[in-house]
Amino acid sequence: MYLTTPITQDDIKKMKAGDLVYITGTLYTARDRAHQKMVDAVNNQDELPFDFEGQIVYYTGPTPAKPNEPIGSCGPTSSYRMDPYALPLMKAGLKVMIGKGDRSDTFIEQMIDQKGVYLQAVGGAGALLQQKVISSEVVAYESLGAEAIRKLEVKEFPAVVTYDIYGGNMVKDEVKKYQKRTI
Repeated sequence: MYLTTPITQDDIKKMKAGDLVYITGTLYTARDRAHQKMVDAVNNQDELPFDFEGQIVYYTGPTPAKPNEPIGSCGPTSSYRMDPYALPLMKAGLKVMIGKGDRSDTFIEQMIDQKGVYLQAVGGAGALLQQKVISSEVVAYESLGAEAIRKLEVKEFPAVVTYDIYGGNMVKDEVKKYQKRTI
């Protein structure tokens, strides 16, 4: 499935756990410390660094860019660390997140309730994912270094729908296929 940002609710309804998607448009990067700052902003009713509506947050902390390249290696980071921050940000409009690894049952329930989806990018493929980034600029929290929020423009950035709004769970479904069955 090919998607172009901003992502609509119709796009989200079409995504099913296990689907491969290719995203073109804008991704925003954010990791733990940026998430904490954004939740603090929500709690204090301060302005967020970008409007979440239709946007995607990619959990990555890229390495420094080499000369004439927009970004360094930008593989996904473990997503479970963002679970404590997810609900306030989803309530503020965030509906699509990309990371690595599975999430807590609480997160999954909250995500379904908020009509969001969780996608995974391939861990260990940061140098390949870097090739999908056309441009990169820091837009917030520059003092956080690699954890600053960046606005990335990407072309056909690959990800897999891991959890969908219907309760589809690629992690559990795929593990079940390969579990050893006993008599």
